Amino acid sequence: MDAIMRERHSVRSFLSKSIPANDQATLQTAIAQINQESQLHFQLITDDPHAFEGLMAHYGQFDNVQNYIALIGPKGKDLDEKVGYYGEKLVLLATSLGLNTCWVAMTFKKGAVRKQCTLAKGEKLAAVIALGYGTHQGQAHRSKPLSDICDESPDTMPEWYRQGLEAALLAPTAMNQQKFFFTRQDQNVHVKATGGFYSQMDLGIVKYHFELGAGKDQFHWI
Repeated sequence: MDAIMRERHSVRSFLSKSIPANDQATLQTAIAQINQESQLHFQLITDDPHAFEGLMAHYGQFDNVQNYIALIGPKGKDLDEKVGYYGEKLVLLATSLGLNTCWVAMTFKKGAVRKQCTLAKGEKLAAVIALGYGTHQGQAHRSKPLSDICDESPDTMPEWYRQGLEAALLAPTAMNQQKFFFTRQDQNVHVKATGGFYSQMDLGIVKYHFELGAGKDQFHWI
């Protein structure tokens, strides 16, 4: 999974190439499992060019987006963090299938997406994940040093913690802000958002990456 995290880069321009039925089925199965576990209502939409038409998509530099995952769930203060955590699971799964992705919170047509989806009463469309075959593979983003995201020296911290932090720095965040900070007491780990756009969604993404890097059996969230 470390290689998948390093391989994933945001891509906004896609080829006119459909996602094969077996890969769609793999994504649908994962989405169904996530929805059952989390009580979210994620939905895969394919061959729909309308969500990324117009000025907003042009502003976001999106081109030829025809497939996306609508990230929907019950309104509440924890929705964005849950969307980030479980959405990133799907991003890394899609990457393992050879697909390119991009988190999108603003520069898409919410009305067009809602027409393609089912929203129950009290649910909210929080964001989408654009996916497909990119015209390129994207570029690695610049990362902060470990000393900027925690209060320990890399020379003295446990190996599992260092690996978790390094994985967290590979997480996509809004405008590549990386506005999060980790603290630890023995095996008890806390991470907080330090501001910025969509910081709670970013926090969920970062938590999932940290778990993959550190190993869930090595620590407890507090």
